[in-house]
Amino acid sequence: MTKKTSAWRNPSYLQSSTGIFLFFCAWGIWWAFYSLWLTTKLGMNNTQVGNIYSVNSLATLIIMFVYGVLQDELGIKRRLTIFISAIAALVGPFVQFIYMPLIQSHLMVGAILGSVVLSAGFMSGCSLLEAVTERYSRKFGFEYGQSRAWGSFGYAIVALVGGIVFNINPMINFWLGSAFGVGMLMVYAFWVPQEQKEELRKEADPNAEKTNPSLKEMVSVLGMPALWLLIVFMMFTNTFYTVFDQQMFPKYYADLFSTPALGTQVYGYLNSFQVFLESAMMGVVPVIMRKIGVRNSLLLGALVMFLRIGLCGVFHDPYMVSVVKLFHSIEVPLFCLPAFRYFTLHFNPKLSATLYMVGFQIASQVGQVIMSTPLGMLHDHFGDRPTFFTISFVVLAALIYGVFILKKDDQQVDGDPFYTDKQLAAQGQSAA
Repeated sequence: MTKKTSAWRNPSYLQSSTGIFLFFCAWGIWWAFYSLWLTTKLGMNNTQVGNIYSVNSLATLIIMFVYGVLQDELGIKRRLTIFISAIAALVGPFVQFIYMPLIQSHLMVGAILGSVVLSAGFMSGCSLLEAVTERYSRKFGFEYGQSRAWGSFGYAIVALVGGIVFNINPMINFWLGSAFGVGMLMVYAFWVPQEQKEELRKEADPNAEKTNPSLKEMVSVLGMPALWLLIVFMMFTNTFYTVFDQQMFPKYYADLFSTPALGTQVYGYLNSFQVFLESAMMGVVPVIMRKIGVRNSLLLGALVMFLRIGLCGVFHDPYMVSVVKLFHSIEVPLFCLPAFRYFTLHFNPKLSATLYMVGFQIASQVGQVIMSTPLGMLHDHFGDRPTFFTISFVVLAALIYGVFILKKDDQQVDGDPFYTDKQLAAQGQSAA
């Protein structure tokens, strides 16, 4: 691991941060309004939207596992990131000329094809880029949270204008996504700092010690009981990031206003502000982890999710719902950053990409496959409040489950140990 230097003097930090910034711009400009596009522009009901999200999630969990295995084999090589960038650069023409016509004429055919392309480029691509950035942070000496914060910052910027553009023509959102994708492709294809070139030369040496895991080691993660216990926790918590926040919340929020167009525009502003706060919290959560530990940070994230979704069922005016929505800016970093650290703490760090894909992201996608359509039907038949309360109580049950199954930071430490500030201070006193 490289010694940490000032972020602005670290070329790998600058390259990784620029790449993830452009990716979230390319994704967020249309993803934040995807369910609104399906319902308001293509006329789908909640059950049909649930079917679309289920198919997307099924494709995502398959592609995500493949990405994790391949990236652990590739190490720091960028072949997959370049592939993802190329798809992002083509999202505009794909949606306008292939995806939209197909789902309007042959819904399931279009949904299946779209799920493969959009997942490979964005839903699975997001997890892959996060895993690569986290690996670079350990290899080249910078804080992952600081770099990942630039992704949230990019998402916030495009969400600020996305609602306005969406009201003009949603296709503009997808074409802007392509423009950001081209920039992202340039970064990952051509910007290779000297320290990365040197590391790639070392890995290419046939006599060098093999640091990448074998295929047998990567597949072996599926036989870890501790991982499966964690998967259940993630399935019934992080799953609802998409089921609630993408599938249900945008239309619910827009309907709180006098016109859908006004609601969409205000949602864009709110979403942007929330992600700006999320970006700031990416720098705060590592401090929280050092105070309360990795396990407790994950449990705190689940508690915030329970409160946020439940309170959306309690309040029905745009002001209070807007305040509750901002809880999201705390929740996302409390899942994202501690999850990575949990895997590198309790499992072999060289399997971090596979473990993150399987234990965090794939678990969430399985939950979406299982729950998107039933919850969409529940939403159609019973409306907002019963559906939101149902989801929040599922999260509460998962939180209680997590209290018993998540390992403490000093249990089964098979990776890099983690110490709170209090523990480090005590160790310093003992040494003295």
